[in-house]
Amino acid sequence: MCEANVYLINEAGKEELLFELVDKIRPENEKLVLENIFGQQKILSAQIKEMSLASHRVVVEMVKKPE
Repeated sequence: MCEANVYLINEAGKEELLFELVDKIRPENEKLVLENIFGQQKILSAQIKEMSLASHRVVVEMVKKPE
């Protein structure tokens, strides 16, 4: 299987598990659409920071809006 777990870098700079068994990541209108093998979706204003396909890990960070 080729699914990955997606981790979000929180405000403290630590990675926390956000979504499991993700098999699709699609950029859409400056957002990321994540979809897992069950068809569940999460839409984030985030960018990919790191991907490790061998480890089945994707790390994302939220995009900060200018003040």
